Amino acid sequence: MRGLRIAGLIVAFALLLFGTVLVFGAFDRTSHSASDTLRPFLITMAPVWAVAVAAAWVLLRSPASPRDS
Repeated sequence: MRGLRIAGLIVAFALLLFGTVLVFGAFDRTSHSASDTLRPFLITMAPVWAVAVAAAWVLLRSPASPRDS
């Protein structure tokens, strides 16, 4: 079961990386300077990556034992 989760996360992060490149391209297409590209890109993608990393952490951590509750 854990192997299936890891495989799913690898696919999800590969798609997220591809989407990140597409978002960067969309911002870069209409910008005139580096700050016109980087600031909106970071404001957009940093929360997305933070949620993705947090979700992966939750999925991969070992379940709590009944004594921990």
